[in-house]
Parts: sequence; C-alpha cells; structure tokens
Amino acid sequence: MLKFEIEFIFCDPYYDTDMASGFFAILDDIAALMDDVAVASKVATHKTAGILGDDLAVNAEKATGFLASREIPVLWAITKGSLLNKIIIVPIALLLNAFFPVAIKVVLLLGGFYLAYEGVEKIIEYFFHRSKPSHVEAKEVRQEGPEEERAKVQSAVTTDFILSIEIVIIALGTVLEQSLTIQILTVSVVALLATVGVYGIVAIIVRMDDAGYQLIKRSHEKGVFTAIGKLLIKALPIIIRILAVVGTFALILVGGGIFVHNIEFLHHVLPNFPSTPKEFLFGLIGGLITIPVVLLIKKVTALIKRS
Repeated sequence: MLKFEIEFIFCDPYYDTDMASGFFAILDDIAALMDDVAVASKVATHKTAGILGDDLAVNAEKATGFLASREIPVLWAITKGSLLNKIIIVPIALLLNAFFPVAIKVVLLLGGFYLAYEGVEKIIEYFFHRSKPSHVEAKEVRQEGPEEERAKVQSAVTTDFILSIEIVIIALGTVLEQSLTIQILTVSVVALLATVGVYGIVAIIVRMDDAGYQLIKRSHEKGVFTAIGKLLIKALPIIIRILAVVGTFALILVGGGIFVHNIEFLHHVLPNFPSTPKEFLFGLIGGLITIPVVLLIKKVTALIKRS
C-alpha cells in the first residue's frame, strides 16, 4: 500500500517534483547542520572538561550542608538559577564577541578575581577563625532559616554565573571560525549539558545517605544491600569534606587560569613552571590582592549606610 502511494505521488502529473526535491534538500541541510553542531559540541565539551570538573566540585560543596528535607528544593533553586545564568550569558557573549570582544576579557578577569577571592577567603577562614564552643554551634544551627538558605543559594548561583561565563567563552572559542548558526547551537548545547550534567551529579551526591537508608530499610538490615547502604551513609560526609577542599582549590585554580590565559604578561612569567601550580599561584595572589579591596568596599558601604 505504501509503495503504491509513493508511486502514485511521483507519477501524478500535478505533483511538483521541484517542491519535493526542495523539501528533501532542506532535510539534508538540517541533518548536515546537526552533524556539524554535534562535532563542534564534542570538541567544545572536551575543551571545557576541566572547568566542568571544577564547576562540579565547587557547586557540590555549595549545595551540601542543608537539612535533608531542604536538599532537593535548594538544589532545584540553584539549578534554576544556573539555567537563568546560561540564558543571560549565551546571547550576551555572542553579541559581545561580534561587536565588542574586549569586554569579554574584562568580564573574565573580574570573574577571576571573584573566584580567587572566594577560594582564598575560605582558606583564611579555615586557618584563622576562632573555634566556637559546641553549645554555641548548636544554637546557630537551630537559628538557620530561610534567610541563610537564600544567602547560600545566592552565593552558589553567583559562583555558577562566573564559572558559566568561563564555560561559555571556552565553548565559543572552539567555533569562532564557524557560522553564526553553529556558534549559537554549539554554545547553547554545551551550556545546557553543563547545567544538567553538573547538577544531576550533585543531586546524586546529596541524596547518597537517603539512598543508603532506603537500602537498609528494604533489606531489613541484612545482606549485601544493607552493607551497600551503610557504605553510602558513611561515604557521604567524607565526600562532602573532600569536595569542600577540592572546591576551594578549584576556585583559586580557575581564577588563576583566567589570569594566565588573559593577561599577556602573566602568560610568559615562569615559562618552565608546570601550568597547574602556576595557575594556582597566580590565583592565590589574585585572591590575596582582592581581599583588602573587598574589605575596604565593605567599610565604605557601612559608613555610607550609617551616614
């Protein structure tokens, strides 16, 4: 029946063969475009793999530490913020690249200082903050409410914004020689994959303990599944501590990488030094420079508010 209909269509004297060939030509063009986008996205994802790893470490550390009942809502709030970041960043990056490419470098450098500042501030806080009595800490935990939760979400979304800029710029850099259509599609695909991939893995991490409890409950505290459940429960705090350390170092490393790749002078400093320690060193210096500047801005803002 299908064969008869096809033969009838192409044998029909009133059938427009030019229109048919044009339709199939469009399909062929779309297929070729999607193939080019797939190849370009693969290259861009490979180039952004390092920053995606840092993004995962940083955001996993920022998305943990909430009450179990608030983990998924908080993570969903951060994910929505991340998607909004991408929606804002992608068109702006494409427009700036077309009309004012210097601005991209300025934004990257400002973002680098912010990331380095966050990382160095965490290190200083860890080594120089005063230990608090356990009863004070318990009181503070009980007082943690919506305001503090919103502050943590906002901090995570802000950090994601800076890392998203880096991801989008790197992805865009891999397709600068391609057409505008391929640039738009490739950068959009990489941005979406970055959000879905990173926060999908973060969701798995933060729910490890709940999965462990469910395994223990359903296996009636016996057998292999109980052992796996206990392992998941015990592993979660260890993973969180590791991610806290890795995330802090990742902030400094990404900031230093931005400095090295976008400041010509630093690019040629210590030419025989390994790239990772070199980027971390410059990130550390950038963070130390930024901290007094931020403190000064805070003091000036406080004085203005008082007056």
